[in-house]
Amino acid sequence: MRPKTTCTNHIVLTPCFSLAILLILRTSLTRCEAKTLTLPLKSQVIPSGYLPRPPNKLRFNHNVSLTISITVGTPPQNVSMVIDTGSELSWLHCNNDTNANRVMPDPFFNPNASSTYSPIPCSSSTCTIRTRDFPIPASCDSNNLCHATLSYADASSSEGNLASDTLRFGSFVNRGVIFGCMNSFYTTNSESDSNTTGLMGMNLGSLSLVSQLKTPKFSYCISGSDFSGILLLGESNFSWGGSLNYTSLVQISTPLPYFDRSAYTVQFKGIKVSDKLLNISDNLFVPDHTGAGQTMFDLGTQFTFLLGPVYNALRDEFLNQTNGTLRVLDDPNFAFQIAMDLCYRVPMNRSELPELPSVSLVFEGAEMRVSGDQLLYRVPGLVRGNDSVYCFTFGNSDLLGVEAFIIGHHQQQNMWMEFDLVKQRVGLAHAQCDLVGQKLLGLG
Repeated sequence: MRPKTTCTNHIVLTPCFSLAILLILRTSLTRCEAKTLTLPLKSQVIPSGYLPRPPNKLRFNHNVSLTISITVGTPPQNVSMVIDTGSELSWLHCNNDTNANRVMPDPFFNPNASSTYSPIPCSSSTCTIRTRDFPIPASCDSNNLCHATLSYADASSSEGNLASDTLRFGSFVNRGVIFGCMNSFYTTNSESDSNTTGLMGMNLGSLSLVSQLKTPKFSYCISGSDFSGILLLGESNFSWGGSLNYTSLVQISTPLPYFDRSAYTVQFKGIKVSDKLLNISDNLFVPDHTGAGQTMFDLGTQFTFLLGPVYNALRDEFLNQTNGTLRVLDDPNFAFQIAMDLCYRVPMNRSELPELPSVSLVFEGAEMRVSGDQLLYRVPGLVRGNDSVYCFTFGNSDLLGVEAFIIGHHQQQNMWMEFDLVKQRVGLAHAQCDLVGQKLLGLG
C-alpha cells in the first residue's frame, strides 16, 4: 500500500561499477527528511531458461539484463531481481525450507522464514480479477491457494503461488506487495545457475510493481559507456537539463491475440539512416486486426527487433551505407541471438570502430537516435581468423516468432526515458547519462 503524503524522500546511489538507482518515493512521514542510501543495480548475463516469461516475450541463449538488489520479508532476506518493463508479475525463486529460522542465500527466498509472508487464496479478488491479463490464467491448487504458471514457447516453465510480503528499497518499506513465489521449474537448458532471485515486473498490468505502488511516473537513464546511471520511481521535481519530446501511449481496450495491453506501446512512424527517411509503407507500423505490429519499449530485452519487412529495409540501407567501410561476415548460416543476421568482421588490433551511419527510430512526436558503438555489438568469444565479429544491434522479430516491434535497453542508452502513467505518455531526450547521474546524485 502506498501511503498518502506530500513529503518526498531521495534515495541516492553511487555507481559501484554498476547501474545505480535513485528512487524518489513519497512516504507517510510527518516531517520531510532526505535520506541517502546505496542500492546498486547491476548488469548481468542471464542464462537461457532461467527467467520463464510468457510466450510473447523474446527468448535468447544469453541476455544482458539490469538487476536490482532489495530485501523481502521479515526479517529481511536479500534478493536480486531483473528489472523488466515488459512483464507484469514480479516473482522470486522460492525454497520452502521448513526451517523457519533459515534465511536462504541468493538466489532463493524462503517464505517460511518471513513472518509477514501471506499466500493469496484462490477465492480472493486478487486471484480471480487482477490476474485477468496473465497469458496463462491463474488457477486453484490443492490447498485453495492462487496458483500461477509462467512459460516460454519452448516448454520452459515456472509454477508457484501468488503471495504478499514486505519489500524494502533501503529504508523505504512497502507492505503487502503481491508477487509470485515460484518453487517448481522446468528448463530445456541445464545452464541455470544464475545468482538472480527473480524478476520485477513494471508494465501497466494491475499486479506490476508500479501499479501496486501507484507510482505516477518513473524514469531512467542508462550510460552507454559503463552502465552507470539512474532509475527514478515517482515524480522528479527538478530540472536536469534539456527538454523531453513526448509520444502518447497507445491503448486498445478490446483483447486481441497478438496485442499486449499491459505493454508500454507507442506509435512507430518510420526509420532514418543518416537522416535519410526510409521508404516504408505507413501500414507496416500500425497493428492489424489481430494486434500484430504493436511497438513497445521493453527494459527486459537487450536489443531491438523489427518486423521482417521493416527490418529488411533498414538492413539493406545500413549495409549500403557501410559498404567499403566494414567487411561483412560472409556466413549465411550465422545469426547472433537467432535474429541478428547482419554481422561484420573487425580486426582485433583495431582500437575503435569506423564512423557509422546513425539510425533514428521515429515515433509520433519523438525520435530516438542511435549512433556510434551502440549500432554494433561484439559477439563474445567469437573470432574469425584475426577478426572479432560484430553484429548490427537490430534484429528480425519474424525469426523469433514475435509479431511486434520491441525497443530494447541497448538502444535506450544515453536516453532520458520518462514513463508518465498519469498523462499516458513516454518522454524521450538524448542525454549524457553518466553526467546526468552525477548531477542528480549530487542532490543527496
